[in-house]
Amino acid sequence: MFDLAVFDLAGTTVMDDPNGVAKCLVDAVVAGGFETSFEQANEYMGIKKIVAIRKLAPTASEEAVEAMHEDFRQRMLTYYRTEPGVGAYAGIEVLFSELQSCGVKIGIDTGFDTETVDTILDRLGWHDKLDARSASDRVPEGRPAPFMIQDLMGQVGCQDPGQVIKIGDTPSDLHEGTNAGCGLVIGVTYGTHTREQLQPHPHTHLVDSVEELHTLLLMMLASSLLDL
Repeated sequence: MFDLAVFDLAGTTVMDDPNGVAKCLVDAVVAGGFETSFEQANEYMGIKKIVAIRKLAPTASEEAVEAMHEDFRQRMLTYYRTEPGVGAYAGIEVLFSELQSCGVKIGIDTGFDTETVDTILDRLGWHDKLDARSASDRVPEGRPAPFMIQDLMGQVGCQDPGQVIKIGDTPSDLHEGTNAGCGLVIGVTYGTHTREQLQPHPHTHLVDSVEELHTLLLMMLASSLLDL
């Protein structure tokens, strides 16, 4: 059986401008006096954002990196509080509920910090829909390290990473799930990365829609029950 499904937020469960996070990241770095591009920023989606800024502005001092990160955080907080297009992907809340009815806990993890996560959950009314949550500032190292998944496992009492499903839309999600030893590592291609971009990275499945994800997960759960 699977005990825990770990979902990413933006681009996996949370629908917004698919370029919104990368744009805020680029704007913060450029405002800090460094040149970068959307294409470069998109390479670092999913990872801890202060780490992404260090990669995008490798000659910046640590003080400058911290200032750009705070600028990015404030841009993201405003974005998720006010952007009209922010919402749950159609069918995601139903999927949460159906997984929970099968005994699977729902966790989320993200490259965002806790304040940004809380802002998103407030906007969507998700605080009571989740069993656990983690953020990049709760752990020693964000994706692709396995620490956020291990944090979530501890919160719900899951001992075996093979009983964990990881779902996300970036290469860092797929590497995180693989590094944690998750039983299923599922990439979704409707977020920031295409099937062609995700294909080279470790995964058990790639899906193109929430509907396909829903069908796959319920099929895998039914199969695991038959094996008992």
